[in-house]
Amino acid sequence: MKREKVAIITGSSRGIGAATAKLFATKGYHICVNYRSNRKAAESVAAEIELTGNQCLLVKANVAEEAEVNRLFETVDRELGAISVLVNNAARINRQSRLEAMTPQRINDLFKDNVTSYFMCCQQAIKRMALSYGGNGGSIVNVSSGAALTGSPNEYIDYAATKGAIDTLTKGLAKEVANDGIRVNGVRPGLIDTQMHADGGEPQRVSRLSQNIPLGRGGTAGEVAEAIYWLASSKSSFTTGNFIDVCGGF
Repeated sequence: MKREKVAIITGSSRGIGAATAKLFATKGYHICVNYRSNRKAAESVAAEIELTGNQCLLVKANVAEEAEVNRLFETVDRELGAISVLVNNAARINRQSRLEAMTPQRINDLFKDNVTSYFMCCQQAIKRMALSYGGNGGSIVNVSSGAALTGSPNEYIDYAATKGAIDTLTKGLAKEVANDGIRVNGVRPGLIDTQMHADGGEPQRVSRLSQNIPLGRGGTAGEVAEAIYWLASSKSSFTTGNFIDVCGGF
């Protein structure tokens, strides 16, 4: 009996997450579109996915909260079946700021949203994918950022630090679960044209900085989605604990 392919993509109502959900659907995956608050945007993504003939499950859940993470995975178990892929994508950014103006509350809240959430989702995925838990193996792809390498000075040092933590999680977890049939990899998007820059207070940030990118432009969410898909797919079957930098050479 053929096993269905099921992917959970956190924060997939817009941007990189939405592009990834749509791409995976074209590759035969049933998709869980997770969103935090914008149901209208999530429904728009779901409508496109359903045109592929694959199932799309919408689950509203704040993945920084343990009870909601548990409910998200239990809902997918019940409605779609055993997951094959987890894409940890949900994250946020604060308004641009230098470090001396950042409050402890701002920093702690960001780490909860951008780091603790990834840890908790990985925990639930492992309990379903790992051979030692009776699973069939699987793939986890963590969305990091080029900011983990640059530090994002004068703008987003706190965000960059959360993504540095995700790089460490990816490396360590890949080694921890390799013998359990699970591969763990990451992508580091650079300047990508998404709504996130507006959230940080500068909608035109990609245009301002694109002259510093060797390829001379910002990237698209679809270009990042292609890297995520390759890492999740059997095409990268001998790849774990590694990263693809989608940064235009920056």
